[in-house]
Order: sequence, then structure tokens, then C-alpha cells
Amino acid sequence: MTRNIKVNKKIKMEVETLYGTFQVILEPEPDMGGYMVTVPKRPDVISWGKTQAHARRMAKEAIECSVEGEMLITFEKEGIVTIKKQRLSLA
Repeated sequence: MTRNIKVNKKIKMEVETLYGTFQVILEPEPDMGGYMVTVPKRPDVISWGKTQAHARRMAKEAIECSVEGEMLITFEKEGIVTIKKQRLSLA
């Protein structure tokens, strides 16, 4: 038995952020539609967008959040800032 397997092509592009230019990879998402985004230089960043333009915007935001989170952790370790941990409660 032969099955047709649709191969989705990966799309490589660059995204300008506040912290520099990052290469991102967009992969068409056959089940949900849109594009899944990964960032080779920041493996912690995964995002999604309805269109290529939307995926690019979401990648920019995710990269900036990742970098800022990393900076906060470094600043806390160096005693520059104190991060207060609070409990969240749902009403």
C-alpha cells in the first residue's frame, strides 16, 4: 500500500528584534493551519502564527520575552534586582 505524504517545506527568514537579528524557521502546520516557528539560536522559543507575517511578529515577541527573562534571572543572581514571587489566586 502506498500513502501520499505531503512534505511541508520549511521557510527560513530573519527577524529584527530589540536584541539583534535572529534566524527563524517557519513550518506549515497541517493540522491547525498557520505556521509553527522555531529559533535555532534560542531553542526555548517556539511560537505560532496564522500567516507568515503573523508568525514573524509572534517570533519577534517571543524572542524578546526570552532574552528579557534571561536578563532578569542574571540580574537577580548578581543582586541587581529582586524578583518577588507572589501567589496567584483565581476568583
